[in-house]
Amino acid sequence: MRGLKNKIAVITGGLGDLGYATGVRMAEEGCRVVLLDIHSDSDNRAATIGAYFWPVDISNEQAAQFACAAVEKEVGPAHILINTAARFVFKGVEATAEDWREVNSVNIGGTSLMAKYIVPQMKKNGGGSIINFSSVSGFVGQLNFATYNATKFAIRGLTKCWAQDLAPFNIRVNTLCPGYIYTKAFVDSCVKLDLDIEAENERASAMHLLNRQGKPEEVAAAAAFLASDDASFITGSDLVVDGGYLAK
Repeated sequence: MRGLKNKIAVITGGLGDLGYATGVRMAEEGCRVVLLDIHSDSDNRAATIGAYFWPVDISNEQAAQFACAAVEKEVGPAHILINTAARFVFKGVEATAEDWREVNSVNIGGTSLMAKYIVPQMKKNGGGSIINFSSVSGFVGQLNFATYNATKFAIRGLTKCWAQDLAPFNIRVNTLCPGYIYTKAFVDSCVKLDLDIEAENERASAMHLLNRQGKPEEVAAAAAFLASDDASFITGSDLVVDGGYLAK
């Protein structure tokens, strides 16, 4: 991808399968990568790809502000922000106020706080790229997914508003919308919902025209494209990487 070499890329949820795969790809493209995650990097996965790492709860404004300031001080002003961090709360009308606080605090609040404190750095650089992770769940209704889907619809709305707000500063804002991707989060969700993992994988695979779930690396490639100069005329858009899920 053109224009990524030596760019500073900040990735939230950086130890999750999607975030880490994106970090790997951005490092391969020559970026200086910063991984942020609420979990500690006990296995030194960041070091494996030559990335920086800070543990942070992005739903906490003070913590998010501190992490972003640390990025600028230790690495430099960021050019790219990729928001992959998410809470997975799957509830329907029975959702409690606490359920809503939990899912909104990261998926909407954390995404917004990161943009708030990274955008000034991008302005110093004369521009940048923000990529917010939504989902096919941000386009359709799904059974007992109201809490999660509401945040993914909201992320698409945030993206389109920010694209307008930040265009004068040459900051592009786009949404990446994966279909079902076989990740640890998928497995954990099956366990949490007491579902058979293999049966659920087969069911999810059949939802896609390509008859399989996607791979984290396939989503990471799309993120690298949106961050690069090859996507220089793309802003306020949704890039769907779903194996044909929404075409069915």
